[in-house]
Amino acid sequence: MTRLLAVSFLFCLSLPLGGCIVGTAVSVAGDVAEGAVNTTGAVVGAVIPDGDDDKDD
Repeated sequence: MTRLLAVSFLFCLSLPLGGCIVGTAVSVAGDVAEGAVNTTGAVVGAVIPDGDDDKDD
């Protein structure tokens, strides 16, 4: 009976921590994706000229 109580207590304590771990993983994944999008935008902007560098006549 004591072992069952201890296991159920540990299980109940792990539930809130599981939410924190999932939230952190989602946050890190979002930051990585945002960095990849920003890098891709910078590379595309460097490769494709937008016409701002034209000389005035």
